[in-house]
Amino acid sequence: MSSNQRGPDLDAPNYGVTWGGLPMYAKRAMTVGVATLVAAGVAGPASAATTAQPSSADLVSVIVRELDGAGNAPERAVEGYGGEVGRALGIINGFTAEVPVDRLDALRSVPGVESVTEDAGLALQSADVESQAAQAGSLFTLANEVAGASALWDAGYTGRGVDVAVVDSGIVPVDGLSGSGKIVYGPDLTMEANGSAKNLDTYGHGTNMSGIIAGRDSSATSVSGNSSDFVGMAPDARIVSIKVADANGQTDVSQAIAAIDWVVQNKAKNGLNIRVLNMSFGTDGVQDYLLDPLAFAAEQAWHKGIVVVVAVGNEGFGTGKVNNPAYDPYLIAVGSATTNGTATTADDVVSPFSNDGDGTRNPDILAPGASVVSLRAPGSYLDQQFPAARVGERLFRGSGTSQAAAVVSGAAALLISQRPGITPDQVKALLMDTAQPLPNAGATAQGEGLIDLRTAKNTATPVADQTFALSTGVGSLELSRGSVHVKVGGVEVRGEVDARGRAFDSRAFAEGLRNGGNWRQTLTGMTWSGMTWSGMTWSGMTWSGMTWSGMTWSGMTWSGMTWSGMTWSGMTWSGMTWSGMTWSGRDWA
Repeated sequence: MSSNQRGPDLDAPNYGVTWGGLPMYAKRAMTVGVATLVAAGVAGPASAATTAQPSSADLVSVIVRELDGAGNAPERAVEGYGGEVGRALGIINGFTAEVPVDRLDALRSVPGVESVTEDAGLALQSADVESQAAQAGSLFTLANEVAGASALWDAGYTGRGVDVAVVDSGIVPVDGLSGSGKIVYGPDLTMEANGSAKNLDTYGHGTNMSGIIAGRDSSATSVSGNSSDFVGMAPDARIVSIKVADANGQTDVSQAIAAIDWVVQNKAKNGLNIRVLNMSFGTDGVQDYLLDPLAFAAEQAWHKGIVVVVAVGNEGFGTGKVNNPAYDPYLIAVGSATTNGTATTADDVVSPFSNDGDGTRNPDILAPGASVVSLRAPGSYLDQQFPAARVGERLFRGSGTSQAAAVVSGAAALLISQRPGITPDQVKALLMDTAQPLPNAGATAQGEGLIDLRTAKNTATPVADQTFALSTGVGSLELSRGSVHVKVGGVEVRGEVDARGRAFDSRAFAEGLRNGGNWRQTLTGMTWSGMTWSGMTWSGMTWSGMTWSGMTWSGMTWSGMTWSGMTWSGMTWSGMTWSGMTWSGRDWA
C-alpha cells in the first residue's frame, strides 16, 4: 500500500514539558525504601471509632501510618485487636505492627489511622508499582492489556539495539532509567547546561515520557507478566536525551530545531543507533508545513531514516487542526484515547482534550494517553506543584497527547527491533493498517484508530512510500513560533533571530540540514566527548516560547503563572515569570 493514498491526513504535533533534578531524590535516598511501603491509594482516615475486639486469626505484618495528633490511639487499637506494636517509623509518622488478618479493615477505620499497608515481604522498590499495576493507566496494564506490547516481548522483541531520541526537559536517572547504558545524554540546550542541573530534568516531563517509552526497573529480571516491576513499552531500548527546556518548562522553537538538527547529524555516530525521535511538544503556528522551519527539520529526520513521533495537541475537540510540526503529513501524528484499561475498543473513546483534524490532516493513530502512570522526578517543578499526581514515592500520573506519543515511540522501537530493516514509512503504515477503530469516533478525531501491537506483530511489513510534497523549510522562524515568545532580559525574541539573538537564515539552515553540515556551523563551542557534550555557554538567558501541552495535572490548568523563591537541589529560582508560554495542558492526576 502507498501511504499517500491516505491523503494529507498526517499532521499532528507533539507536546513536551521539562522537569528534573536529582537533588531531592538523592537527599531522600536513605528513606525512600521505607516510604515506598506506604504506597499511594491506601485507605484514608476514617471517621467512626471502633471498639477493639481480640481475634484468633493469623497475624500479618503491616505498616500503620498515623494522622497528626493521633496520640497513641492507633497503638492501643492494635493491641486491643490482639496484635503487637513493632518499631516506630518516624520518617512516615507511623510504626510497624503484627495484626490479625481479620482486623485490618477495622484498624483502618480507627480515628487517627491514616493507612494500614500490608508488608507481605514486598521488594521496597516495587511496592509503588504493585499498588498501581491493576489501574487502567499503569504501564503494566497498557503494555499487557491495551497496546499489546507484551506480544512482542514474549517473542523476544523488547527494543534492544534501538535508540529513541527524546527532545524534552532532560532526564533524572531514577530507578527504571538508571540501568547501565540506559541513557545517553546529548547536548543540554538550556541555561542550566553550565550548572549542577546539566542534562537533568528540573521540570518533570522528560523523565515521565522516557519511563513510558523505555523504562525498566533494575530488579526486572524479565519484562513479561511481573506486576512488581516498572516496565515501559520498549524496556530494552536506549534513550538519547536532548534537553531543550529548563525548570520553567521554557524553550524557543529555535532550540527545538537545533535539537532535531543534532539528532539528524549524530544518529549513527559514537555508537548511536537513533531510529525513533519522540517530540511531545508543538507550537500553534499555522505556517504551511511546506515552508515551516520546524516542520522541515522534523521531516528531514524522517527522510534520513528516523521515525518521528509527535503529539497532536490538547486543545480538544473542535480545534480542527493538529499543531506544528505534527501537521507535516510525513510524521506520525498521535492523538489520545481513554481506554479504561481493557483490550477491547468497545468502551474506548477519544480523550476530550485530544485535538481533532480538519478532514485533510487528522491524527494518524491513537494511543492510551489518559491518566498514564510513569516515573516521577522528585523535587522537579511539576512534582512540587502537583503532589496529588504522585503515586507513592516513585510514580507520577498525567494525561495528554504527550503520553500517547510516548506510547507510540515505544511501540515503534519494538517493531524496529522485530524488523531492523523497516523504514519510517513502513512503520507508520504498519501501525495505521493494524489500528483498531473506535466505534464511536470519526476519522477526524481518531485517524485509523487505536494502536494494536498484537495484530501488528503478525502482519507482513507493508509496501509503503509516502509521496507528499516535500517541505522546503525556507519560511519564517517567527511564524513557526506561533503566538508564544521567549523573553531574554525582559525583551521578547521576535523576528528572524534565534534564542541567542543571532540572525536566522532559513534558506541557509535548510541547505545545511539537508546536506549534513548544520550542527557544527550553527552551534559552536561544543565538543563530543564520549557520551556527553560540554562547552556551552548561555549567558544567563531564559527560554520560553514553545507551547508545551500534553498534560493534565490534578485538574489544574496553566495560565499566566508567576513564581519565585523556589529552591531545588542547591539551585535557587527567583523572579522567574511564565512569559508568553501557553499550556494547552490537561491535568496531572
